[in-house]
Amino acid sequence: MDCVRCDRLEMPDDFKAYRKTAEFNGRTVPQSLRRDHSTKPGVWAKIQVIEGKLNYRIDAPGTQFELSPGVAGIVIPVEPAGLVRFFVELYQRPVNDSEDE
Repeated sequence: MDCVRCDRLEMPDDFKAYRKTAEFNGRTVPQSLRRDHSTKPGVWAKIQVIEGKLNYRIDAPGTQFELSPGVAGIVIPVEPAGLVRFFVELYQRPVNDSEDE
């Protein structure tokens, strides 16, 4: 499926945070965040660095970014770049109860 926002790693504007993980550090980074993976359909996950840096790798276009406080990344493989603290925040489109009426 072609998705311009996905290709540019841009979350849809109307998605809202609904959960966040515990805080991770260089020793506790889950293996799932160290390899290519995806969230369930309709869910986006944003990596929020609290302190330090993560190497952020996009294999398809061959691009790499550095995440730090204030520079978040959509979930793709990461690797600690020294001491780091971060969490992952999960987003989805809000359910509109008025649509069911």
